[in-house]
Amino acid sequence: MKRIFMITLIAVLTAGCGNAQSSNANQQAIKTVGVADFAKTIEQKHVRLIDVRTAKEYAEGHIAGAELIDVRAADFAKRTIGIKGTVAVFCRSGKRSLMAAELLAKQGCTVYNLDGGILAWQKAGKPITKVETDIFATRSGRLVKIHALMHSCIRIEYNGHEIEIDPCAKLNSRTVDYSAMPKADIILVTHEHFDHYDSATISLLSTGKTQLIMNKRCADLYGKGTVMKNGDRKQLADDITIEAVAAYNTTKGHRDFHPKGRDNGYILTLDGLRIYIAGDTEDIPEMAKIKDIDIAFLPCNQPYTMTPDQLAKAAKTIKPKTLFPYHYGETNVSGIPAQLKAIGIDVRIRHYE
Repeated sequence: MKRIFMITLIAVLTAGCGNAQSSNANQQAIKTVGVADFAKTIEQKHVRLIDVRTAKEYAEGHIAGAELIDVRAADFAKRTIGIKGTVAVFCRSGKRSLMAAELLAKQGCTVYNLDGGILAWQKAGKPITKVETDIFATRSGRLVKIHALMHSCIRIEYNGHEIEIDPCAKLNSRTVDYSAMPKADIILVTHEHFDHYDSATISLLSTGKTQLIMNKRCADLYGKGTVMKNGDRKQLADDITIEAVAAYNTTKGHRDFHPKGRDNGYILTLDGLRIYIAGDTEDIPEMAKIKDIDIAFLPCNQPYTMTPDQLAKAAKTIKPKTLFPYHYGETNVSGIPAQLKAIGIDVRIRHYE
C-alpha cells in the first residue's frame, strides 16, 4: 500500500514539475514591450500583427497591417490554431492582449505584447488606420497580407512584393492615398471602367521594374503593359504565377456592360496559395473549371455583376476556403455568410463598397 502511495506521489509531483516547466516556457515566449520596441518588431516582414479587440474597436482605428482576431470571440482558437513563429498582439490597454499572448505561446509562438495597448501607441504619437487587413500563410509559412482599400481596390503584400489590384484613387466620396504606399512590383488591371482603371494612379505606383498586367483594351489606353487574354498563364517570379480567366455578364440587357472575351479575372498564386480575383462578372459556366482556391474575391452589385444569390451560387461552385464579397456598392451582402455557412466557407465582409 505504501509503495502504491509513493508511486502516485512521485507521478503527481512529476506532472506538477512538468506543468511548471511548461508555464515557465510559455512566460519566456512572451515579451511585453513598450511602443518603440513594438514598432521595431512589427516592421519585420515575418511578424504577424494581431488586434485582439472587438470588431467595433478595430473599425474605430488600429495599427496599420493588423488583422482582427477577437480574443473573447468563440472562434479565437479556431482562427489562431495554425499560427506559428513570431506574433505581435495588442488591445486597448494590454490586458486582453496578454491573455491572447498566453494562448498563442502555448502553441509554440514567440509573442510580443504591446505594453499599454493602443492607448500607449497613440499617446506616443504613432499613427492608426481604418484599412482592414487579413493575413494568410502560404504552404511554406510566408505571410500574405491583404488590405481592403475600397470597392475593387486590393493591396497585397507578399515576401517583399507589393501587388496592387485595380488601383483607383477616388470613387465618389471615397479616396485612397496611394502616394503613402510603396511602389508596386506587380499591378493587375481587370478592365477599363473608371472604378478599375485609373491611369494616373498606375503611373504613380509604377517604376521601371513594375510588371503591369492588363487586358488588351487597358494596354491600348495606357500605351504599354503586358496583355493577357482569357486562358493565358504567366510566371512572374519563381513563386508567383498569374492566370487570366473569363469575366463577363450573362443576364439579358446587361451583356454590354462586360461582354464575353474582353475583360479579365485573375488567379494569383503565391507560393501555392491560390487567390481568385473575379473582376466584374456574373456566375458564368467557366467558374466550374476554377479549382483549389484558397481565397476568392467575388463581386456583388447587379446590374453590373452578381446578385447575392448569384454570388452564393458561384461560391458553391468554386468552393474557396475564404470568401470576400467585393465591389458591392450599396448592395446588402450581410446575408451571404448565412447562405454559405453549411458548406464551411469562411465569409469575411470588409469595406469593399
